[in-house]
Amino acid sequence: MIVRILGEGQFELAASAAAELNTLDSALEQAVEHDDETAFRSALDALLARVRAVGTKVEADVLEPSELILPAAGATMADVRKLLTDEGLISG
Repeated sequence: MIVRILGEGQFELAASAAAELNTLDSALEQAVEHDDETAFRSALDALLARVRAVGTKVEADVLEPSELILPAAGATMADVRKLLTDEGLISG
């Protein structure tokens, strides 16, 4: 699966990473729902760090369709609210 972090680029991840990313996404969604800035920052950082850790960076000159689009590291809670769906950032 291809995941794009806005402002950073694309990462290729094994499909097996989806469950862990969904767990991290749920924590992020809960933080936004509760308007908890500290938990929000921690959850966003954890989600992005995990994508970077388990993913392989796609070369900048290669553009693949992204299955998931995640906010940039410096995104605000308001930015993330705009990206959230009923299923969080990561659907499924």
